[in-house]
Amino acid sequence: MGVCGYLFLPWKCLVVVSLRLLFLVPTGVPVRSGDATFPKAMDNVTVRQGESATLRCTIDDRVTRVAWLNRSTILYAGNDKWSIDPRVIILVNTPTQYSIMIQNVDVYDEGPYTCSVQTDNHPKTSRVHLIVQVPPQIMNISSDITVNEGSSVTLLCLAIGRPEPTVTWRHLSVKEGQGFVSEDEYLEISDIKRDQSGEYECSALNDVAAPDVRKVKITVNYPPYISKAKNTGVSVGQKGILSCEASAVPMAEFQWFKEDTRYLEGTGATLKQSRLIMHPPEGGLATGLDGVRIENKGRISTLTFFNVSEKDYGNYTCVATNKLGNTNASITLYEISPSSAVAGPGAVIDGVNSASRALACLWLSGTFFAHFFIKF
Repeated sequence: MGVCGYLFLPWKCLVVVSLRLLFLVPTGVPVRSGDATFPKAMDNVTVRQGESATLRCTIDDRVTRVAWLNRSTILYAGNDKWSIDPRVIILVNTPTQYSIMIQNVDVYDEGPYTCSVQTDNHPKTSRVHLIVQVPPQIMNISSDITVNEGSSVTLLCLAIGRPEPTVTWRHLSVKEGQGFVSEDEYLEISDIKRDQSGEYECSALNDVAAPDVRKVKITVNYPPYISKAKNTGVSVGQKGILSCEASAVPMAEFQWFKEDTRYLEGTGATLKQSRLIMHPPEGGLATGLDGVRIENKGRISTLTFFNVSEKDYGNYTCVATNKLGNTNASITLYEISPSSAVAGPGAVIDGVNSASRALACLWLSGTFFAHFFIKF
């Protein structure tokens, strides 16, 4: 049974037939100078996904029938709703304007919409194109990665949006403006260096909304290198500290050697070869080794002698090791005289003697002036 037989509404059948026949006439035919200025639809409508789109059609009192269609689907005919989509509602139906609204617009709503009118049995149409914009969204991005120095790295960042977003990679380096930049979904780094480690930011932008930003962290492993090791002079009986600083990823473990005796951590036992105090836990201490303590804090290891004796003087070797290799540096603990260690420019010991001399001078001066006045 057709729509007419089902609805028993002959006037609706007439509207449907008229609207169907309307598509035998090419749509969007421009109005000639002698024609009426209707129907006149608005320019293309651009809305963001999730917003509401209003479609307006300007008419006049000569119009006998009016309808909005999406392609060949009738949305509204007069005040009668033909669309089953609850988001489509009628806004205005007056002798001068016929408008509908599509709420919560999505990408599948994009396309041509036609305002069709009939007057004196002459159908006319006007078309408007609905454009739906979608904010950028990163759908797929590489996970954090750890590689060895010299390796090749490829990062991926896939984003969607309408219009299609521009994807940019940026290295969030310490110095502003010095980061590596790539305008592509893929970021390829060949022969990666240790200074290229850190966070990389992927940004997807299409000017519809704020860019979508995600980050990936690259960790670059490299063998240790000792950046600071300084000889230290101290007198017998004083406290002496040797310091060794090493950079490495993963963090280096430290060992201290001296000559041909090896000391095991936490014991007084010795083994012939070299004197070795093993690496304590990160941030931990190794004590009880002949008055010696090792303390590791991040990149720095210190070897402390609480009461230096003659046998403590000599060359020490700091060894820094991780899974990629090791390096070492020689550091000397040497003897200095007690006066060099305690006295110096402006030392207190000199201040005491100077004060005594000053008092003596004042006493002599007073005696001299007293003797002068008595004589005269």
